[in-house]
Amino acid sequence: MKQKKKIILIVLFLVFSINSNIFAADIDGTTNLPTIYGKAAITVDVATGEIIYAKNVDKQMYPASTTKLMTALLLAENKKKTDGMKYTESAKSQPASSLNVDVNPIGLDENMTSADVMDGLLMYSANDLAYMIADNISGNSTNFMKMMNDKAAKLNMTGTHFVTPNGLHRDDHYTTPYDMSILSRAAFSNPWVKESMSKKQNTISTSKGTTFKIENTNKLLGEDGCIAGKTGYTSQAERCLVTFYERNGRKIMGVVLGSVMNAGDTYVFNDMKEIIDFSYDLQPTILHTNNSVIKTETLKYKPLGFFGPEKTVSIPLIAKEDVSYYNNEANKKDLQEKISITSIELSTLKENQSIGSLILTEKGKVKTYKLYSTVFKADLVKNDIPLYFVAAGIFILFIIGIVVTIGIINLNKRKRKRSRSKYRR
Repeated sequence: MKQKKKIILIVLFLVFSINSNIFAADIDGTTNLPTIYGKAAITVDVATGEIIYAKNVDKQMYPASTTKLMTALLLAENKKKTDGMKYTESAKSQPASSLNVDVNPIGLDENMTSADVMDGLLMYSANDLAYMIADNISGNSTNFMKMMNDKAAKLNMTGTHFVTPNGLHRDDHYTTPYDMSILSRAAFSNPWVKESMSKKQNTISTSKGTTFKIENTNKLLGEDGCIAGKTGYTSQAERCLVTFYERNGRKIMGVVLGSVMNAGDTYVFNDMKEIIDFSYDLQPTILHTNNSVIKTETLKYKPLGFFGPEKTVSIPLIAKEDVSYYNNEANKKDLQEKISITSIELSTLKENQSIGSLILTEKGKVKTYKLYSTVFKADLVKNDIPLYFVAAGIFILFIIGIVVTIGIINLNKRKRKRSRSKYRR
């Protein structure tokens, strides 16, 4: 019987330990993370810029043809859709995954509209059109490289260096998932670039009537809310993918770098599905619930103004909304809370008047929450009413004392006056 009890206790202990570990892991946000083949990945809320999912977001990676989002952005910023562009020699010299090589030869005397060049760049991922853009905008690829890196610096892409406009491998051509998310959001915010990478099919042509029927290389486009994206591959970079999703009015973008190129080319797309679904389901971790006390400050004041006793009261500070963040390796590393108090005085303690702020810093994101007091001037005045009565009583007694004293002084003066009059007689 004793042996059975021991076994039951051991089993209960193990069950409790396992459940406790699971619960602790859930709190830490490390369970149920998607398993992906990509070596590095990120998802970001498009509207707020907040990182939702993170895996090696600052890891230096080769971007392959996702580079073309920078080329597309520079095209949109320097040309109009109707502008003509000349097909160039450096464009013609590009290898496979070029319209000139894969589909139909293009002559150096042929032109294309900028609109068709943009579609060929982003939908077909044409390597030759990337150099065509570089030559037509800046004269040559060397000048365009400087434009790319200047733009990257302006976007604060601190872990990025571009060499080629199409992303074909160079050892010193690299980025990070975090930087690529910055670039992708900037490109997506440009209406022309967004429109082009959202198309599934199109027919483009040259000035001599050479036509190309092209399809978007993003297999996820149009499925489960995927509204745009850009693919990439080199043997060194492996499979890369950028996508944008919209579900129930909320947009989330994802980047996967260094995934596997398998026979059916499915792994990188499955990776993206995993992290996007995870990101839409994930709830932020709450650091402070709304109306909970975040910090308590001390206020010293004199109820009677410039005189009388000094009182010390505690002033609890609250936010009127949940203070939250997405618990991932990137945000957790940079997470900081800073409280800034503007002014705590009796006159500022009003119900809807903010007296400070909580500044929450994550990776690449700063959120500010207004702080309010739960103690108001009216409450303190009400609590001080007995003191006011005492002060009023003392004041009345003081006035009475003064009146009595004046009366006594006047009475004495009259007595002395009568006395002097009596002696004169």
